[in-house]
Amino acid sequence: MTQAAVDEALMKRALAEGARGRTSPNPHVGAVVARGERIISVGHHEGAGLDHAEVDAIQNAAGDTAGATLYCTLEPCNHTGRTGPCTEAVIAAKFARVVIGCADPSPPRPGAVAKMQAAGIEVVTGVLEADARALIADWAHTQATGLPYVVLKAAVTLDGRIAARTGDSRWITGEASRAEAHRLRDQCDAVLVGVGTVIADDPSLNVRHVEGRDPVRVVLDSELRTPPGAKVVTQPSSAPTWILHGTDAPAERRAALQRDGVELLEVALEGRRLDTAEALRALVSRGVVRVLAEGGSKVHGALLRAGLAHEAAIFVAPKLLGDAGAIPLADAGPLGRIADGWRLLDPRIRVLGTDVLFQGALAGPSSSAVL
Repeated sequence: MTQAAVDEALMKRALAEGARGRTSPNPHVGAVVARGERIISVGHHEGAGLDHAEVDAIQNAAGDTAGATLYCTLEPCNHTGRTGPCTEAVIAAKFARVVIGCADPSPPRPGAVAKMQAAGIEVVTGVLEADARALIADWAHTQATGLPYVVLKAAVTLDGRIAARTGDSRWITGEASRAEAHRLRDQCDAVLVGVGTVIADDPSLNVRHVEGRDPVRVVLDSELRTPPGAKVVTQPSSAPTWILHGTDAPAERRAALQRDGVELLEVALEGRRLDTAEALRALVSRGVVRVLAEGGSKVHGALLRAGLAHEAAIFVAPKLLGDAGAIPLADAGPLGRIADGWRLLDPRIRVLGTDVLFQGALAGPSSSAVL
């Protein structure tokens, strides 16, 4: 194999390692220590406050790093945060080469590459850069905007309905789709619904059909109409329930929900509804990077209308309701032309039992992507 081919192969291994961990509000990062084609150790960032991927890989190499090559999906940090600078650990490990997937889009302290080069280390950048950037896309978006990366999720009939006019939605899709939806929950920091969904469906919003951890359960509820007996209030979970409400929510409802252990976050109103962007910023202030927006129709519509949904995962079942009064996937307001709608860019299409999952980045009518 040529050196370039070796570098790509080992960067792929680092990318696979980087997908591990629960890193928010930090990025996913993976690392590999190798001599030629032989892997000595791998490492990843497991979570905020824990060792970064480079340090994890160095420690796992048990001292066998002098003259070796370090592959890391993201440029090593060059500052002291909860942990020390990775550049210093890399230099101390006496690597001959460092191969980097992508540069840090906004490093707190620039100069990582120059610092390693000054120490005599050969540095190669941009290996499988697109894949490396995709690994940190949600984190990079939050760093740049102060808003979380939002995945809009829905299960719909062939005529685009998420529920009958009565609110009944169980079950539109089959077991395979529901299991995949729970994997999506496991991959996100928070799952978001409106109070209408809580009242109509009484969802648990936890992870059940696959092995994983519960996301934070978030309800948009300007007037605190969430019933005290709702599952998001009463059902035990390793994750908290946060209800975002308006400034004039009744004091007695606040007190009742707080007694049940719910955390209440006050958000500015936009008319009679919560300011969508401010609600999302409130989540980022608490360490949330990736949000799964499960609805309902008004929440999906508000996110689309404001350009705040960045990806979609739409499960389509081979069913028809045939009722114009049934509830649509999103209510984003009137549109006069097909060209004014949203679309998925390069969608990934999977068959799940008798259902089909469409997943990809969202694009609006006047942009290449809603980012």
